[in-house]
Amino acid sequence: MAGASAETAAPTTPEPQAAATVFTRARVASLHEEAGNRSYIRLKLLPRSKLPFTTQIFRVRDRSLLTDLSEGAWVKFASRHMDGENVLTAIHVVPACVRFQPCD
Repeated sequence: MAGASAETAAPTTPEPQAAATVFTRARVASLHEEAGNRSYIRLKLLPRSKLPFTTQIFRVRDRSLLTDLSEGAWVKFASRHMDGENVLTAIHVVPACVRFQPCD
């Protein structure tokens, strides 16, 4: 193969695209801390979120996410399942949904 190029093309794999963060609406039911400096938030999810349970507990690793939150506040949040627990990754306060009106 005298005329063959010495270059070999490396197979290219597409870069994995980062999934868009999905925010879910909920109302803060309670905030509490357990032994070992573990913070948790309990959220009441809207019925249309199609999850099997309407109230879920999420671990909060970054306590700064909980600043300006109080019980009863309406929020949008994102979470991930890490180390066998639901972990809150982002949360922000939003206006309450008005009944029979579309919520984003």
